[in-house]
Amino acid sequence: MSRASQKLTSRPGDLNAYFADVQTLNGVGEKVGDALTRAMGPRIRDLVLTPPSGLIDRTHRPTIAGAREGDIATFEVTVGRHIAPNARNRPYRVRVFDDTGDMTLTWFKAYPQSMEKMMPEGSRRIISGKCEVFNAELQMTHPDYVLAPEKAQELPELETLYPLTAGLGQKMARKSINSALDKVLAGPELGNWLDPTFQARQDWPDYRQALTLLHRPEHPVDINDDSPVRRRLAYDELFAKQLAMALVRERNRGAGGQSLSAKGDYVRDVLGGAPFPPTGAQARAFEEIKADMMSPNRMSRLLQGDVGAGKTFVAALACAFAAEAGVQVALMAPTEILARQHVETLKQFLEPAGLTVEGVTGRDKGRARDALATGMAEGYIDVIVGTHALFQDKAAFKNLGLVIIDEQHRFGVRDRLRLTEKGEATDLLVMTATPIPRTLALTSYGDLDISILDEKPAGRVPIETAILPLARLDGVIDAVGRAVKDGNQVYWVCPLVEDSELTNLSSVEDRHRQLTAMFGDRVGLLHGRLSPQEKENISLQFKAGQFDILVATTVIEVGVDAPNATIIVIEHAERFGLAQLHQLRGRVGRSDKKSSCLLLYQGPLSVNGKARLEIMRQTEDGFLIAEKDWELRGSGDLLGAAQSGLPKFTLANLDKHKDLLETATQDARLLVQMDPGLTTQRGLAARNLLYLFEQDYGIAMMRAG
Repeated sequence: MSRASQKLTSRPGDLNAYFADVQTLNGVGEKVGDALTRAMGPRIRDLVLTPPSGLIDRTHRPTIAGAREGDIATFEVTVGRHIAPNARNRPYRVRVFDDTGDMTLTWFKAYPQSMEKMMPEGSRRIISGKCEVFNAELQMTHPDYVLAPEKAQELPELETLYPLTAGLGQKMARKSINSALDKVLAGPELGNWLDPTFQARQDWPDYRQALTLLHRPEHPVDINDDSPVRRRLAYDELFAKQLAMALVRERNRGAGGQSLSAKGDYVRDVLGGAPFPPTGAQARAFEEIKADMMSPNRMSRLLQGDVGAGKTFVAALACAFAAEAGVQVALMAPTEILARQHVETLKQFLEPAGLTVEGVTGRDKGRARDALATGMAEGYIDVIVGTHALFQDKAAFKNLGLVIIDEQHRFGVRDRLRLTEKGEATDLLVMTATPIPRTLALTSYGDLDISILDEKPAGRVPIETAILPLARLDGVIDAVGRAVKDGNQVYWVCPLVEDSELTNLSSVEDRHRQLTAMFGDRVGLLHGRLSPQEKENISLQFKAGQFDILVATTVIEVGVDAPNATIIVIEHAERFGLAQLHQLRGRVGRSDKKSSCLLLYQGPLSVNGKARLEIMRQTEDGFLIAEKDWELRGSGDLLGAAQSGLPKFTLANLDKHKDLLETATQDARLLVQMDPGLTTQRGLAARNLLYLFEQDYGIAMMRAG
C-alpha cells in the first residue's frame, strides 16, 4: 500500500489496545513474545482473535471407584502415605483415598521435601488430571492441579487450549490471552456493526460478550463452531471481508468508466474467422461484458469458465470490441508460458480484424523491450499480453481501457487494482478456469459481477475416464505404446519430482527413466524445478509433436496446451483433490479426437477416496465436481493451499459457516448502498470492524473513490 493510502487509513484510537505488541502484556518478555508471535501473531488482536483449539472440562467429579481410564477428572481426597523412590530413575508416589477406594499419584524427578510440603500426610486435597490404569489400579501421573480445599476457586472448571509452538506451553498461552482480553475489554467500546434486527433474530451476544465467552466459556458448547458465540464472531470476520469488497465494488462502479462504443465490425471479423461458432454460454458472457463496457460505470467482472469452455475466445471478442472503441487492452497471466500461449492464441483470433497483439515478459531486454514500450506508449499495439512485468511503473499505455487478468486466484484484490491504475477509468475483466462453488467464490470475488461458461465448444468429444489400480501399470504402458503408434500424444502425471526414501509414491524422474528405456528419446520431462525458459521450450516441443509422451508433475495443470494429446495418465490419483484432477484431465479432449483419462490408484482405497474417484468417472461438469469436492474434502483442501487464493479465516470455518457468508455478502452490499461513506452510527462501528480484521484497504478505496 502506498504512503498516501496509509495516511488515508490511519487507525482509530479506539483500536490502540488491539494493535499493541504482545510484549506490552505483563509477564511477556522477548522470549515468550517471540513464541506467541510464532503461534498466533505479534499483536494483542492476534491473541484475542485466535479461538481455542480445544477445551479441558474439569467439572467431572467422580469418586475414585467410579473413575474411568482416560477421563479428565477432579477428586477431593485424603493424602495417605508418601513412597519415595529408592533409585534416581524411579517415580515418587503418593497414595490418596476417598470413601470408595484409593489411587496413586505419580511424579518423576520430584523433590521429597517439596512433595511433603505440597501434600502433607492426612491433609485434604483437590486433585485434577487424567486418569490412568496401571497394574489394574487407578493412578494419575503429574496431576495438573493439586489444591487445598480453601483454594478450590483457583481450579478452572473449563480450561481452554490454544495452538502452541516451541517455548510456549498451555499455561503461558492461556495467561497471555487472558491478559490480552483484559486489556481490550478495559478499552473503549467499538460500537455495533451488526444490523440490530438481524442480531436479535439470531439471538447472538454482543461483540465483547462473545469475545469473553470464547476465551472464558461458561459451558463447553460455547467454543463449538455452531455455538451462538462462534457464529457471531465468524460472522464478524466474514462481514469484514465482504464489506471491504463491497466498498471496492461500489468504488469501481461509482468511479465512472469510459462508455465504450463500437459498431461491432471487429467483433464480426473475429467471429467470421473463428474455426467454430460461439457456444450459448460464450455469446451470453460476451453480451454481459459488452454491456458493462458500454455503460458509463467501470466494469469489474469475473469470467469463470469450466475447463475447455473457451474463455480465451470470449476475451478475444472483448479485445476486438475495446480496440474498435479506440482503447488498448492489457492481459496479465501468472506465468511466461501462459502469457506466450495467450499471445499465440489471441493473434489467431484477432488477425481477421487486423489487430496487433504483442507479449511483454521479464525476459524482454534492450532494443526489443524499448520497441515494445514505444508501441504501448504510442498506441501502435492494440493488445499487450504479459506477466508481472505489466505492473512495472515504466510500463506506460497511450489509452488503456480494458485490463484482463487470467488465473485470477494467483493475484489479489490489490494487484488487480494496481494494474487498472495504468489507465483512466479502466474496465476490468478477470478470468479463471478453476470452477469454484458459488459460496466460496464470494470470498475471493465478492467485488466482482460473475459470468459463467458452463458449456463446451461444439465438436468436443466427451473424455472417457477409467479408474485402475497401480497393479495394472504394465497394461497401461502397453496401451500407451499402442496409442503412440497410432499417432497420439500422452501426458503422464506423477505426484513427485524425484524418488524419496520417505514415500513409495511415483516420481517423474523414475517414470521418465522407465518410459525412455521403452520408447527412446520421444519422452519429455517437465516439472517445477526447471527454469521458465526450459519449461516453455519443453511445452512447445510437445505441442509441436517432438515428444510422444510428456512425463510431468502438476505443473501442466495450467498453461500447457497440446490439442493432439488424447491420453492423460495420472498416478496416485487418490492423492489429488477433485478440482485438481479435473484441471489435469482438461489437458486432453481439446480437439475432435476421442480422449481418455486413466486414474491410477494405490489400494486399498478409503470409502471417501473411492467416492471421489467415482465422481470423476461420472461427470465432466467442473462446477458439480467443485461442489462435491467441497462436501468430501472441505474448503481448506479444495484447491490446494498454494493455489486456491481463498482468504484464510481465523474465526470463520467455511465448511461450518457457509450459510453465514451469503448473508454477510448481502448485508455488506446493502450497508454500502445505504451508507456509502460509513458515516452513520453503524457505519462508524463498521469502520472499526474493517481495521480490526485488517480489511482497511476497503476504507482506502472508499476515500479514493
